[in-house]
Amino acid sequence: MKYIIIKYLLTAGVVVMVSEFAKRSDKLGGLLAALPLVTVLTLIWLYVENQPVSKIANHAYYTFWYVLPTLPMLLLCPYLLPKLGFLLTLVTCLLFTVLIFGCYALVMKQFGITLL
Repeated sequence: MKYIIIKYLLTAGVVVMVSEFAKRSDKLGGLLAALPLVTVLTLIWLYVENQPVSKIANHAYYTFWYVLPTLPMLLLCPYLLPKLGFLLTLVTCLLFTVLIFGCYALVMKQFGITLL
């Protein structure tokens, strides 16, 4: 149980750290948010928990393919934010990402990469 608490605290600490840096500097916050910190932490936790190498490799592989369809949302958000406000922009961006991901998964299936 102690291990899980430490795991949660460290992982949550990364998110808090990024948001605190983002409050002070847009560029530094964006840089830290763009780093694959959550992915690296996940790979570390999988390794520490003695998961097979294939499990760790598959996580990295699928993370790569899942990141790509989320990127358009990061361009849509600053465009919509002044027009729609925060909550409506967030919901719109999330729905847009789900739509893009669905289309992306269909295209990738044509190349033998099954994401769903």
